[in-house]
Amino acid sequence: MSPSIEQGRLEQFSSLEFLARQVVEGFITGLHKSPFHGFSVEFAEHRLYNSGESIRNLDWKLYGRTDRLYVKRYEEETNLRCQILIDNSSSMHYPVMTRPDIDHPDKITFAVYVAAALIHLFHKQRDASGISTFSDRVELHTQNKSSSLHHKHLYRELERLLVSVTPETRKMTAAASSIHELAERIHKRSLVIILSDMFENTANPDDLFSALQHLKHNKHEVILFHVSDKSKEFDFEFENRPYKFIDLETGAQLRVFPSKLKTQYIEAVTRFKKELILRCGQYHIDFVEADIHAGFEQVLLPYLVKRSKLF
Repeated sequence: MSPSIEQGRLEQFSSLEFLARQVVEGFITGLHKSPFHGFSVEFAEHRLYNSGESIRNLDWKLYGRTDRLYVKRYEEETNLRCQILIDNSSSMHYPVMTRPDIDHPDKITFAVYVAAALIHLFHKQRDASGISTFSDRVELHTQNKSSSLHHKHLYRELERLLVSVTPETRKMTAAASSIHELAERIHKRSLVIILSDMFENTANPDDLFSALQHLKHNKHEVILFHVSDKSKEFDFEFENRPYKFIDLETGAQLRVFPSKLKTQYIEAVTRFKKELILRCGQYHIDFVEADIHAGFEQVLLPYLVKRSKLF
């Protein structure tokens, strides 16, 4: 690889990590100003003091700022193992655009920035983390580690996802088989975060629900962030003029006026979504809407709520 290409890659990598940090710090600032300011957002450096324990490690400076007692935390304290599963099938590259970015993302770009922000949070909390990607197969699976070097490796892999699929590439979804495989490969009792539109190419949705149940059977805590372009994919908000709809995974095309199929389409996707939410409730999986146009708080806050319940 030439020096200029490698330098370009490093610049993109640094940009992703920098933007992830900006997203998290902006979120934390907003959290302090919101009704949720009671969260311990000092993360790995501190935890709340428990009555009766030694006061040797109390952070008196933080007490002066917050009027709350926090104990300094150290590297040897055990935290979570977290694995992020990212759907990298072609459907995640909707809407098709020339240069999606953090302000105008397609679904995979949104998922990558969510993952990057979560990895930054994991690092601050000294949680071990890893990522897995899948389409019609498991494409990548990393170990859980908490070192700075490992986190840089994860950012590098995320940067690759941003250029992994073009509109001409056809990558089908096999979420059910991929999640079944990953359920066995992920360390027992991990926090598993799924970023996916859950558009599975199967005539039997029970296959997908069975895979989600497999994660719980293996004692994992699970959050499903249901990534979507809500206005288009669920509300079907198109002008009433002729459109050519193209299936990004199969290439199938349909020319139609949206008004002719809007009612039927909305009924179908609503039925599937309700079933997905119902099954997640039955399996004690946290289901979270992740509209690519609604910002990152919708994802980061549910994660903090989930983590607080695990400790």
